[in-house]
Amino acid sequence: MGNPVYHIQQSQKGGIKEKMNTIRKMKKNAKALSPVVASIILIAVTVAVSIAVAAWMGALVVGNMNTEEVKITNVEFAADGTAVLTVKNTGSTTVILSDVYIGTAPATSADLPLTLAANGVDSVTVAAPTGGFASGQAYQFKVVSSKGNPFVYTATAPL
Repeated sequence: MGNPVYHIQQSQKGGIKEKMNTIRKMKKNAKALSPVVASIILIAVTVAVSIAVAAWMGALVVGNMNTEEVKITNVEFAADGTAVLTVKNTGSTTVILSDVYIGTAPATSADLPLTLAANGVDSVTVAAPTGGFASGQAYQFKVVSSKGNPFVYTATAPL
């Protein structure tokens, strides 16, 4: 047996070369994305993915973050020359208050160190500075946590 012979039929308008030319013309006219449009789409997808990853990571970090936040909600100046600070832990973790200041000077308090649970409220009695509290004078009270975070409140001594 010999090799098979394939017969190619020619169309009425031309031969096989004409068909190949027609196919080449169709490929050249095929519409594709321009490089500019492809770049814009690639950048948009990259930005969308990075935003999604950032949001996911932010949720992980915020959910696991323990913050110390203490508010001095009130100061009462007592007749015995002391000041009673009402403190509230508004943070998400237990706070240990270790120091208290009146202005920049360290003050003494028998209540320190004081452990405040999350959302806990307690009081700190502070001894007056030398000479006592002067009527109408503004005083800055600062309590400091064991981690070194300061929490400040200003109150004016009554007249």
